[in-house]
Amino acid sequence: MEPLSILWFILIAVLWTGYLVLEGFDFGVGMLMSILPRGGRKQRESERRVLVNTIGPLWDGNEVWLLTAGGATFAAFPHWYATLFSGFYLPLLLILLALIVRGVAFEYRGKIDSERWTRAADLAIQVGSWLPAVLWGVAFGNLVRGLTLDADFQYVGGFWALLNPFALLGGLTTLTLFLLHGAVFISLKTDGEIRHRARRAAGILSVAAVAVAGTWAIWAQLAYSVAWTWGAVLVAAGALLGVVRTVQRGREGWAFGLSALAIVAAVVLIFGSMFPDVLPGLDGGQSLSIAEATSTPYTLTIMTWVAVFLVPLVLVYQGWTYWVFRRRLSTEDIPAPAGLSWKKIKDSAFGHDAGPAAPASKLPQ
Repeated sequence: MEPLSILWFILIAVLWTGYLVLEGFDFGVGMLMSILPRGGRKQRESERRVLVNTIGPLWDGNEVWLLTAGGATFAAFPHWYATLFSGFYLPLLLILLALIVRGVAFEYRGKIDSERWTRAADLAIQVGSWLPAVLWGVAFGNLVRGLTLDADFQYVGGFWALLNPFALLGGLTTLTLFLLHGAVFISLKTDGEIRHRARRAAGILSVAAVAVAGTWAIWAQLAYSVAWTWGAVLVAAGALLGVVRTVQRGREGWAFGLSALAIVAAVVLIFGSMFPDVLPGLDGGQSLSIAEATSTPYTLTIMTWVAVFLVPLVLVYQGWTYWVFRRRLSTEDIPAPAGLSWKKIKDSAFGHDAGPAAPASKLPQ
């Protein structure tokens, strides 16, 4: 097995780690938009706008990690990419559509000052957050459990085989982890009453995450993993228990760091369980190994040099973005809605109503 192949397997795991940690709190914030806001209509709308603005400058940059992970997989392991995207075509299509709908809703939510419009945008954000949060866990659960592959490394198990109990519990695991991660992020990025509500929600979700994620991790470790990944399970358990404690003490920064560490440990468990395969076979069946899926050494060498020079620049830029938008937000920071009304949009598109047509006798001859 080529050292560069192993290196790029690790780097792809790192890219997925960045995506799940950063996009994880985006999903959590989106899912909590209908849960945390309280009060009258105007108060709830103001608090929803606070939640949107906590991730407004960040969410599109966070999604770049997914694009990079997919592109790196395509270039470094083309056979892995081909089998994965053909076998998981429907789930990945649903995730892609959900992310598109959510992105459009983020961008256009404030364009029109209409209660119906904002309700539709909020629904799109929530669907675009809940659906991927579950489906990513289902997908990774199947990668750990193994797939039914034929001699040509094509997935032949069918869509419904992906919805097995282990994978569904994996979906519930990512759902609870992202909800917790989002609640902790909100408590870290907001001030006022919504901060306290987010902290209380994080306390409840941290206990749920310990139970759900702990069950899935132990199942994965006992049934599909190797001895050394017990370390990842223990780190994840310690991190989640630490979240419970730090949330109780109101130490949001530590809680956020520990919830991120739990997600990192989960990725180590997933990719460690797959190694030395990129697609393990179900019940010891046909597998696709790193060596069989890898690209040419020349391609991997070029990719490595590109990564050495460009990845640090990306990390510095994204870190600077987080630093610039580091301050807390509250409802006092939210201005009055500046969107257009439906009437202005119709007038702009179709012109002002000129009234009834003049009688024929009064028309100029």
